[in-house]
Amino acid sequence: MSEWALARPVSRHLREHTSHRKGSSPARTLPFVTPQETVAPSPSPGERVGRGQASEAEKARYVRRMFGAIAPRYDLLNTLLSGGLHRRWKRFAAAQAHVPQGGRALDVCCGTGDLALLLAGRAGPRGNVVGVDIAEEMLRVARRKAHTAGLAGRVRFALGDAEALGLPDGAFDAATVAFGVRNTIHPQAALLEIRRVLRPGGRLVVLEFSRPYNAAWGWLYSWYSFTLVPRVGRLVSRHADAYLYLPTSIRAWPDQEGFAAMMIGAGFGEVRYHSLLGGVAAVHVGVRPAALR
Repeated sequence: MSEWALARPVSRHLREHTSHRKGSSPARTLPFVTPQETVAPSPSPGERVGRGQASEAEKARYVRRMFGAIAPRYDLLNTLLSGGLHRRWKRFAAAQAHVPQGGRALDVCCGTGDLALLLAGRAGPRGNVVGVDIAEEMLRVARRKAHTAGLAGRVRFALGDAEALGLPDGAFDAATVAFGVRNTIHPQAALLEIRRVLRPGGRLVVLEFSRPYNAAWGWLYSWYSFTLVPRVGRLVSRHADAYLYLPTSIRAWPDQEGFAAMMIGAGFGEVRYHSLLGGVAAVHVGVRPAALR
């Protein structure tokens, strides 16, 4: 089967929506029908954090330790659980960033570096990419991958917090986040911080899980998320509940319109999104205006 044949389910469901007005109408709540679930009498730490039932300090500790623990098997799990689609989604996100040749790009919550390396390829030999993550274990994997790809001189990976990047104002032509904004303590603060380090006209691209817009597809996706994902995740990652945190936090995350409204609220203009695989994920794009509000 060709690569294009494999990509057809994504392209068939690709939709693009554009939001232009400040203060747009509240996000419409989309139906998200879920299968019958067994309610545990005492939720695991990952479930409590994912539902927003933990303190900010507890979430920060849990997320940092969890990603550190699963780092050695993170890439394998992404491939197994997405059927390899995560790579195509990241390629699409990198293309939406419009990094110029010789440009500077930032990948926030970079994990094991997939998106940062894609950005480096687009920026070319004279470009510069910085990847930031809270988990040093993830960064070690990212640095190995950069060295193997011959890109170690063009990509720098550093320990850092999405809400306090410690980077100069207006330093980057583009910024990306793949499956990371949802894991920050204050997502709106992270968006504001990313906007700060972008130059006027710079683009932010966020790849994140979202909400299926078909009820039947939503039911099937939810069954997969709460049944197969935790079992496979526990077996491969050897972490007790990291892959219970994943679907729980996704369920608590805003839908496509809701996150678009968050980006507008953080001061981004020309906000739009592309739904992928029937809404399972979405790529959001926004531009830092020339004049900040």
